[in-house]
Amino acid sequence: MTYTPDDIAKMFKISKYTVYELIKRGELNAFKIGNKMRIDQAEVERYKQTKASHPKERAASVTTSHPNTYTLQLAGSHDFLVEHLVKYAATESAGLAIQPSYIGSLEGLMMLYRGSADIAAIHLLDPASRKYNLPFIRQLFVHEPITVIRLASREQGLIVASGNPKGIHGVADFRRNDLTMVNRQKGAGTRFLLDSFIAQEKIDPLTISGYENEEWNHLSAAAHISRGSADVAFGIKYAANQLGLEFIPLTEEKFDLVFRWKKENKEALEHLLDLIHFTTFKESVLELEGYNASELGEIIFDHR
Repeated sequence: MTYTPDDIAKMFKISKYTVYELIKRGELNAFKIGNKMRIDQAEVERYKQTKASHPKERAASVTTSHPNTYTLQLAGSHDFLVEHLVKYAATESAGLAIQPSYIGSLEGLMMLYRGSADIAAIHLLDPASRKYNLPFIRQLFVHEPITVIRLASREQGLIVASGNPKGIHGVADFRRNDLTMVNRQKGAGTRFLLDSFIAQEKIDPLTISGYENEEWNHLSAAAHISRGSADVAFGIKYAANQLGLEFIPLTEEKFDLVFRWKKENKEALEHLLDLIHFTTFKESVLELEGYNASELGEIIFDHR
């Protein structure tokens, strides 16, 4: 029986890129059938025994030996899963680093469009179709090679103080004059979503106390509730849980990664795809409260 590099990657929960590195260094013996690489079962068993005998040495060689590290530029929305992916790539992959800029979904997508980023992290609701992300992507990227990968679905709603002392139940309560909110910055996907709820309720945002008070990530917005400088924020469940606050769920949204392929980043983006698909990254996020990662890694759109 023989195995492909993809089979080996899945078997050992490593990236396909790492399998090729092991073959290149002679730590995993392979042969070619035509132009396809194959590894026979006896070699797999030998490698298993070696890996079990020297786990710490093996981990060090896989993660640190690659001499040419490529840095992928990621721009867009802040999310704890994106933070986790950045850290995971730094510790688990060979030759790959991700440099994030948390500037909001819309600006992240525009940076990708302008060629200033390799990846955009977005969750943009199109008010007309009520669909996430793809309506914006299809408008901007007509000829460019683009792949959209689902990262997760996540719960968005109202973050309030523990015990909900102001008795807040939904966006309709923003009509009250005894509430102060904290908002997200213009261009943030969370702000897009909140504005769609406010429009549905036919509330003039200029009448909402605190609407002009902006924060740049979920945890900073939730911190206002924790210290009592605001009564309500619109954000994700995970941020509320981090600070021991109460969460009122309103919707589940789609959070995606958009890859823009170039000759210079093709190998690194393929490596990142392997990391998402074939390593323990998915297992590490499945249990996070407020996220549904069952679709993590699914290709939502591919134009290459």
